[in-house]
Amino acid sequence: MVKRLYRARERKGYQEIIGTEDPVLDYLSFGKLQLEKGEKYREKTHGYEVALVILSGKISISSQGKEWRRVGSRNSVFEGKATTIYIPCSSEYDLTAESAAEVAVCKAKADKKFEPFIILPEEVVVNRRGRDTWQREVHDIIVENGRNRVHRIVVGETFNHPGHWSSFPPHKHDGEHAPEEPDLEEVYHYQLSPRQGFGVQLHYTKDLCIDDAYIVRHGDSFAIDRGYHPVSAGGGYQLYYLWFLAGKSGRLLNPFDDPDHRWLKNESKKEMGAFL
Repeated sequence: MVKRLYRARERKGYQEIIGTEDPVLDYLSFGKLQLEKGEKYREKTHGYEVALVILSGKISISSQGKEWRRVGSRNSVFEGKATTIYIPCSSEYDLTAESAAEVAVCKAKADKKFEPFIILPEEVVVNRRGRDTWQREVHDIIVENGRNRVHRIVVGETFNHPGHWSSFPPHKHDGEHAPEEPDLEEVYHYQLSPRQGFGVQLHYTKDLCIDDAYIVRHGDSFAIDRGYHPVSAGGGYQLYYLWFLAGKSGRLLNPFDDPDHRWLKNESKKEMGAFL
């Protein structure tokens, strides 16, 4: 069976979770920094552009002559919107933890070099999507605002209410129905509140050559190369996941909904129309 689920591991410093030689993904790599106050980290980006999403704590960071000091405004992902620093390919960055800090290191292959920049919490675009038991809150971090500022990467966060679904109705973006459907890989990184909770990650294709369900827990990560991938939070537990994408078809997000479940969106539109 192809490995797509990466279980959480407690490790200080930097840990590579989904590596550059991952057999499933061609464009994406993912790691995480776990630093104590005062610890420093220096890295080169080589052939990857990098989005550093501060999951918790405060950091200072410099790259390419730019510097941001004591940035980060939440103690956990469930306490507000993210601060994110973009570092282009063929660059170097220096990071110092101003408090205990956890930072997601989201990497996408790139060969166009841009300028480093920061996305502050007030710049994150908040979307409330779905209805009934598939209502969720989606935060766009580097999406539309990345045009002409990044090469391939798209980044955001999703918050599932307890017992609710997201990435729902089920959608995919593996290029099967090109050109309407983009060809993009994706990585999910999950966190739960309270931490001992769990969620369920479904993953399937219409021909059922992939037809899997995974229990996902705090700190797990998932690699999506193709197929539909809806997520559900366990009852009583809020589920969060960081998501980022890249691929060969550009940065347009136009997911393809499973035709069997597309009616759910149509029903939502009819109900909304009745109140207009």
